[in-house]
Amino acid sequence: MKEQFEARMLRIHFGENDKWQGKPLHEAIVAKCQELGLAGAIVYRGIEGYGTSTRIHHASHWKFSKDAPIMVSIIDDEEKINKLIPHLDEMVNEGLIATSRVEVVRYSRAPAK
Repeated sequence: MKEQFEARMLRIHFGENDKWQGKPLHEAIVAKCQELGLAGAIVYRGIEGYGTSTRIHHASHWKFSKDAPIMVSIIDDEEKINKLIPHLDEMVNEGLIATSRVEVVRYSRAPAK
């Protein structure tokens, strides 16, 4: 089954070392998305990147030097995305949030008969 519709995409960029209430920030954001009933969230761990600080963040093979760039991507309708924004205002101390309108094509299996 194929379904097409317009939606909103939200991408949150920050560092792997960022925390919210003692928990990794990406875990806290995904939990908040689930709590608010958003369709889904995906966390990407980058190889290398930098932001406003111009300090390069990179993934490392050594456990003691992990500070890779992280991006959380969420796609849902505008109303649900707007419910998340005030929470992100509290949770994200340093980073970037980008939103855009997107055309979604969703494929799913036809219901079993």
